[in-house]
Amino acid sequence: MLRVGLTGNFGMGKSLVRKAFKDLGAYTLDADEIVGQLLKDPIVLQKISHILGPDVISPDGVLLKDVVADKIFRDETLRMTIEDLLHPLVFGRVDELLRQAAPEVAVVEATLIFERGHEGRFDLTVAVITDEDTALERLAGTGIDRDEALKRLLCQMPTREKAGRADFIVDNSGTPDATVQQVRDLYKKLTKTA
Repeated sequence: MLRVGLTGNFGMGKSLVRKAFKDLGAYTLDADEIVGQLLKDPIVLQKISHILGPDVISPDGVLLKDVVADKIFRDETLRMTIEDLLHPLVFGRVDELLRQAAPEVAVVEATLIFERGHEGRFDLTVAVITDEDTALERLAGTGIDRDEALKRLLCQMPTREKAGRADFIVDNSGTPDATVQQVRDLYKKLTKTA
């Protein structure tokens, strides 16, 4: 099995690239979706509440993501503590799913691969890049305001550095079709490597 880590900063277009890999036949996983599942686990919620305070859980036991985001994107120590809690759980689930599926090529979308030293979990890494203004424009189109987007981008490795550390780059500055074509070309290389 060839394990491929797909990364890129907020708003760069990782989901488009992951979908293109999936359409081509790769087995794909999204770390954010796994986090979403974990955030419904009462034990995980209890640990998050212990770290961030009881105000992050609604009276009916649901995580208040806006309250969490407000806290962790203002306080690096809290953010790192939450990441230290969630990342081992996420990668444990990734490993379990990959063992069950045993695909030839597995693409795992995860934003903080380089920031938190997870590149060793993968055989190869792919960074999705675009310029920051394009990313902010796209995020605004999905209802995420500029200040919120910038707060998140500042918590991530600069795009240029991430691209420099990746084995491959997909430039998502142009049209979706141009991006998908890059993924097609890259997938051919990956299947040969696998």
